[in-house]
Amino acid sequence: MRSRRLVAVACTAGVALSLLAINAQAAAPKEGLRLLTVRDSLTATHTWYEQTYDGKPVLGAYYVEHVDKATGVKTVDDGRIAVGTVDMTPAVTAEDAKTKSAGVPEGANLKVLPGTGLVYEVISDKGKGSERTLVHAESGAVVRSESLVKHAEGTGKVFSPNPVVSQQNQNLKDGNDADSAVPAAAYKSVTLSNLDGSGYLKGSYAQLTGAKSKLAYNKNNQFNYTRTNDFFEQVNAYWGVTEAQKYIQSLGFTNINNQSQKITTLGETADNSYYDPNKDQITFGTGGVDDAEDVEVVWHELGHAIQDAQVPGFGTTLDAGSIGEGFGDWWALIMSSRDSQDTTTTPLACIMDWDSTSYTTTTPHCIRRTDTDLTVSQRQNEVHFDGQIWSRALFDIYQKFGRDKAAKIVLEAQFSYAPSTSFGAAAAVTVATAKKLYGDADAATVQAAFTARGIA
Repeated sequence: MRSRRLVAVACTAGVALSLLAINAQAAAPKEGLRLLTVRDSLTATHTWYEQTYDGKPVLGAYYVEHVDKATGVKTVDDGRIAVGTVDMTPAVTAEDAKTKSAGVPEGANLKVLPGTGLVYEVISDKGKGSERTLVHAESGAVVRSESLVKHAEGTGKVFSPNPVVSQQNQNLKDGNDADSAVPAAAYKSVTLSNLDGSGYLKGSYAQLTGAKSKLAYNKNNQFNYTRTNDFFEQVNAYWGVTEAQKYIQSLGFTNINNQSQKITTLGETADNSYYDPNKDQITFGTGGVDDAEDVEVVWHELGHAIQDAQVPGFGTTLDAGSIGEGFGDWWALIMSSRDSQDTTTTPLACIMDWDSTSYTTTTPHCIRRTDTDLTVSQRQNEVHFDGQIWSRALFDIYQKFGRDKAAKIVLEAQFSYAPSTSFGAAAAVTVATAKKLYGDADAATVQAAFTARGIA
């Protein structure tokens, strides 16, 4: 049974908060915890630990300390799980466990699964992203198999933000990647910043991966392609991810996925894109409209990488997974809002307009909208559908506060989400964050947005 408790501890006056972060890394607060990572946000330092049993990680468990920078108060979110007595001597070998996986195994590591005992965690890939298979270390039986990737089915990519929006034209079609299918006016010349100078699309915040012969290269860093050239999608993806990270840092956050995010536009021929947390890689499909042509797809998938960077292992429950999809849609919206026109033809709340022309018949073309009237009572227990409940709440917050203020509240709050958070718990954290950053009145506005969705 999961044991969770919140503990507030006031730090001794005069102790520098920076030292708290250093000390947090020096030793786990309790026996059976191993330091996982330290994250720094605007208002607090967040130290994550993994629970261990006889040195082996306990699946589904977590322990995190949040230290408020202003007051020094430490809040503990204790997600450790009681595991009882576990026989730690495996009867099955790692090689035997690997044979149970569906794809090419990358390894087999012993872990403890509460209620089951000692298991091998086998991570494999059969071409659709990482999958995890749990194999009982005593009987050799497969306990569970699951995909680790975060999917956005039928997604797309961008110009800025995409041809449908920039041209205010819902009649555009893919035309099998033909240049003639999209007006020349849809292309926008941009600065590709933070490149490493290698001649490839590789930089501080994004890098295209794959066989070098299939990657865009120019020794002068001039990447001027049109959509008939597959390199065009790589440029869109690099620019989209880089611009998002620059925006995040402009808000004051320096530790949210602040790394060179791996991206690939190779290998996935279906109309599907996903973020794989095991590889920390975003993969974009080429079915229908090539997904990386619609930068709103890029920003949606990046949303998963953002949350995974803030909360290790985020999205382990239906609610948390739905929050992930809703946040991804909303993140695409606020990133797109800089260059989008909110009109009857192309409503801002309509997400991935260009990609969805391949599989929708009604206009405006949208994979989903962030302004639905859905509430918790209407959920269908599917993360993409239920995510629209969460994205509408965030949409209302955006409408009230504008892009920057809303983004600060949501991003700051996500540092304190649990990996298995519920709608209610995540909403409460977000309201508390709004209060901490901006006061009671703004907190009440945020609360009203969640209450309207039936989120208590």
